[in-house]
Amino acid sequence: MRALVGTSLGTAAAAVVGSLASRSAIDTWYRTIDKPPYVPPNAVFPIAWTTLYTDIAVTSGKTIDTLGARGDEQAARSYTAALATNLVLNAGWSWLFFKAHKLGASAVAAAALTASSADLARRTAKVSPASGAALAPYPLWCAFATVMTTDIWRRNRR
Repeated sequence: MRALVGTSLGTAAAAVVGSLASRSAIDTWYRTIDKPPYVPPNAVFPIAWTTLYTDIAVTSGKTIDTLGARGDEQAARSYTAALATNLVLNAGWSWLFFKAHKLGASAVAAAALTASSADLARRTAKVSPASGAALAPYPLWCAFATVMTTDIWRRNRR
């Protein structure tokens, strides 16, 4: 899997950039906002995201390699661009939510990330149904995050 190095570096970069925005805010600002009772404990998020980032890197690397092996370089480039867009949206959400405290904008960004994640899973499934199924938890988690972010925005509007 030649592409795995690139997809791993991309997902790791998104994780690092996102964590730079959230690290200090989790113990300060995030504690003070009104959150719905279904928000998981803070310890759940690093476990969920590490698992999802690993899933994204592996399934995307496999998909890009498969497309390349088929000689479909255009589809491989298109998939890579969709993945890059997804990872920018992913990291950008953390900056909007945790660093800028822009709850409305972060709800919109979460919805865009959900759509992008669903598109990535669809593209992946088109190449390998098994890999698409493996990636399915990602858009589901993003949809949950969209509901959660929207609810937090609603509860904290002033």
